[in-house]
Amino acid sequence: MKILIIILSALFLNLFLDSFITFLVNKKIKKGKRAKTLISVFQGTANFVIVISAILMILPELGINIAPLLAGVGVLGLAVGMASREIVSDFLSGIFIIIENQYHIGDRIKVLNIEGKVKEITLRRTTIEDDNGFSHSICNSQIKTIATKLQ
Repeated sequence: MKILIIILSALFLNLFLDSFITFLVNKKIKKGKRAKTLISVFQGTANFVIVISAILMILPELGINIAPLLAGVGVLGLAVGMASREIVSDFLSGIFIIIENQYHIGDRIKVLNIEGKVKEITLRRTTIEDDNGFSHSICNSQIKTIATKLQ
């Protein structure tokens, strides 16, 4: 019963936050490409946090002690953090792409000799669909120069 309540609460919170984020961003920023991009990033982050939290709440209900799991994850996180400079660089680059308003979902850009329409922007990567319908996923830290077509 508690597991069902946790799952339903997570789903409700997810729906509420999706609506709240959309409302808040659209209120502060004129509807458009930037708003769509920010909504996508914020909703993805919120959804990730909710799912991880729900899993951590469900595991004890199944009789799994999460204290050793959390300690192990902490040590593993430290080791991975030291070894994953590139991932941290991707996230920092993604933050600056969004803050500096460099491009948005729907923009036509050219990056690393790949030209197409931006389909998705996350803090870690940008996805571009080229004219042939191919989807290219580019780590944000690899994006050094961007060419955008003004519309």
